[in-house]
Amino acid sequence: MKLGVMLPNEVEDADPREIARLAQRAEELGYTSVWLPDHLLPPGPFGDVFGGVHEALMLLANIAARTERITLGTSVLILPLREPVLLAKQLATLERLAPGRVILGAGVGWQEDEFAALDVPFNRRGKRTDEILALVAEAHATGRLRGGVLAPRPTARIPLLIGGKSEAALRRAARVGDLWQAYNVTPEAWVGMRDRLDELAGERKVSAGTVIRAQRGMDLKAEAERWRAVGAEHLAIHPGRLEGAAELLA
Repeated sequence: MKLGVMLPNEVEDADPREIARLAQRAEELGYTSVWLPDHLLPPGPFGDVFGGVHEALMLLANIAARTERITLGTSVLILPLREPVLLAKQLATLERLAPGRVILGAGVGWQEDEFAALDVPFNRRGKRTDEILALVAEAHATGRLRGGVLAPRPTARIPLLIGGKSEAALRRAARVGDLWQAYNVTPEAWVGMRDRLDELAGERKVSAGTVIRAQRGMDLKAEAERWRAVGAEHLAIHPGRLEGAAELLA
């Protein structure tokens, strides 16, 4: 089972340089991946809950320049809120900065007000996600999109992680995902979702994992072993606040 770190990018006044330094420390500690969440415009009461959310792809580019081996992923990018041509270009550039180290983690989003603020229809978010995934894949594979040229292309195909626990998320992961990631779920519930994913995927192999939130005093080795025992193939540990995160992960 591969161990990763969900970088704390949803905390008040988080210094992006400190987040990048935590990613460097995660690489030194032997973690295989770091992940960033995404919100472009968290509305209403969620603004205070999320704190300051730095733009995920820009921050990953900085982390790419500071690291050498660790995989860089989004968990997850709210895909229907993104413009597909710009997204394809950003991902290709990021992959050129960190060849073979980028994973696109994608989700459909859940906060209706955020969609309204960005003038994106909430009830079309699933369809729009599928459309954007197809456009980005086409641009990266062919170097062509809407009559234009996308260059340089990524050096290799960027793996796709689908995040979510709904039936729609499992179906999307089974259809086009390389990886699937749950969040805030018990091992017992996760097993049921993983079995459903396997059923939907048939002969396609989709690597299954989850995110867990670490607590002070938690035995991370024992918790990781609990997830390994139920068959998780990748586990991302969320340390909570940025302060003390490096010590918690050590």
